[in-house]
Amino acid sequence: MITVYWLIGAAALLILEMITVSLTSIWFAGGAIVAAILSLFIDNLVIQIVVFTIVSVILLILTRPMAVKYVNSKVEKTNVDALIGKRCKVAETIYPDEGAGKIIINGVEWMARPKDGVSEIKEGTEVVIREISGVKLIVEPVGDQ
Repeated sequence: MITVYWLIGAAALLILEMITVSLTSIWFAGGAIVAAILSLFIDNLVIQIVVFTIVSVILLILTRPMAVKYVNSKVEKTNVDALIGKRCKVAETIYPDEGAGKIIINGVEWMARPKDGVSEIKEGTEVVIREISGVKLIVEPVGDQ
């Protein structure tokens, strides 16, 4: 009967992992499955709990870094931080002292300022986005890197 409890626990941990997708409970689900298999041969609950704990910790230590690297390698930035490092052309000359200066990236018009704070960047110049300050992109010409 204890095997059923281990399997229910493993199923609950797997469902929790599917809901959260945070790579935290899956390792314990693996430990629960091993403990369920062990419970078919050994009736001692203390041994089962020790094996569950050891297997869970080993799975966590040995496989989590690889899993996180694999999962996070396919994650693409989707907010404005994804703009940093992108190149585009100046749509309207950027004057550091005036409120003018625009670039268009991904079909969206942005106010832009020169990174050095003093340079004038002419329309048509290719720039790279270095940072974001409020609603303004801080840029510098591609040759100034």
